[in-house]
Amino acid sequence: MKLFNTALARYSALLVGCSSLLVGFSTHAEQSSTAQKPNVIVFYVDDLGYGDISPNGAKGVSTPNLDVLASKGVSFSDAHSTASTCTPSRYSLLTGEHGFRQNAAILAGDAPALIRPGKATLPSMLQKAGYTTGVVGKWHLGLGDGSVDWNKDVKPGPLEIGFDYSFLLPATGDRVPTVYLENHSVVDLEDTDPIEVSYDHKVGNRPTGVENPELLRMKADLQHSQTIVNGVSRIGSMRGGESALWVDEEFPDVFTEKAVNFIEKNKEDPFFLFFSFQDIHVPRLPNERFKGKSTMGPRGDAIVQMDWMVGRLMQELTTQGVADNTLVIFTSDNGPVLDDGYDDNAAEMLGEHTPAGPFRGGKYSIFEGGTRVPMIVYWPGKTAHTRSNALISQIDIYASLANLVKQPLAEEEAIDSLDVMDAFLGQTQSARTYLLEESAGTVALRKNNWKYIQAISKDKGLPDWLGNKDIEMGFELTPQLFDLTDDVNEQTNRAGQYPKLVNALEQKTQQLIKNGFRHTK
Repeated sequence: MKLFNTALARYSALLVGCSSLLVGFSTHAEQSSTAQKPNVIVFYVDDLGYGDISPNGAKGVSTPNLDVLASKGVSFSDAHSTASTCTPSRYSLLTGEHGFRQNAAILAGDAPALIRPGKATLPSMLQKAGYTTGVVGKWHLGLGDGSVDWNKDVKPGPLEIGFDYSFLLPATGDRVPTVYLENHSVVDLEDTDPIEVSYDHKVGNRPTGVENPELLRMKADLQHSQTIVNGVSRIGSMRGGESALWVDEEFPDVFTEKAVNFIEKNKEDPFFLFFSFQDIHVPRLPNERFKGKSTMGPRGDAIVQMDWMVGRLMQELTTQGVADNTLVIFTSDNGPVLDDGYDDNAAEMLGEHTPAGPFRGGKYSIFEGGTRVPMIVYWPGKTAHTRSNALISQIDIYASLANLVKQPLAEEEAIDSLDVMDAFLGQTQSARTYLLEESAGTVALRKNNWKYIQAISKDKGLPDWLGNKDIEMGFELTPQLFDLTDDVNEQTNRAGQYPKLVNALEQKTQQLIKNGFRHTK
């Protein structure tokens, strides 16, 4: 509550609507353009589908701030997260290597740090180039060494892998602990009310969704029916930390306040900000001022909230005189999902809106809807104003920025990341030839517009919780091959027609998995 009151006091004159911040994109002649290295902001939204923003044809929801970004920068039609789930995508963006190299999967809320100290990362690379680095928002990459004591310094974490500052949701909004972590410490925690977290058994006396469904603001599936905080049941059990508990509806103000402070404090020298949204991940509990701003209920309103947050930070860049020298990348960690554990009428209120756009599948899926996500790149005076069909992966942010800031990469650093900065800036429509897509069940390889999906093993079991997601997963016991040139919805399997191509793409997949993209000819 202390954090929320601080943010609300600062923004009371601004929080009157979702479109009032469009003025924040105006550029001023007096802004400095002499800096050699641009500031970099990566807006990383959670579970936002390709079709969920108005530049990509959204219905029932408007994203005016993203409209401005898209109209002034490069909007991509074939950009991808590396995986159709969040932890491996985040791992890949920050390390420049695919998540399967570290067996990255969706982590429990008390999982140990997946990126270990000493591992080369995007923020540590930028630190070497003279940047101050910060992360604000959802983390979900693990913390500590296992069995975290939340009442003491929690490390290793972001500060041990290249970030100078961090303000986090430790895992996700639907997992305990439901507290903020600033640098190494839980915010507003009182010594007399210590936190305990368990993912194995119940701790403490807080009500749960299973035992006290009458206390819930929304129904949840069994996986999400443990500890109730703020009227919502979560994954995992938690006791203590009453003074430190977050309120979901306060996320937009708390996180933007921390990001604004970071920009304000570091405006004199180059900075990198990884702004990692909880929106539009479940549970979807948008702030009161965004309720009803879409026709799609909480999911659509959370998209409006997300767009406001982007606009607020873009305005701050102008206020601080650094907008002209800031490279902005907006994208999502994976494709969309409607029912992901909570009954918030996302499917019932969808109307004509198509969250994945024209693509098949969504979050968790190996079809294009799993990894083909919105991406907009904007750098005043540097990016073309264009719609690009270049084949792009988020994993390439690492090598592209390294080359931009003249920071050489070691032999085994970011081994899957390629320098495609010309494509990011819209100077060329040519980027990748090959691109790997990961899912919860298998991998796929794009070669230009051909897409090959590996057959799954008969012996490989899939998690039971995938069964209730109402998403076409694309997991088959035989190979699949699609020509996206005339079959963007992946309806016609052509593997039987082109067996030699299937074999060649399988061999290429194995080479890339073994050697990495930078070391495979």
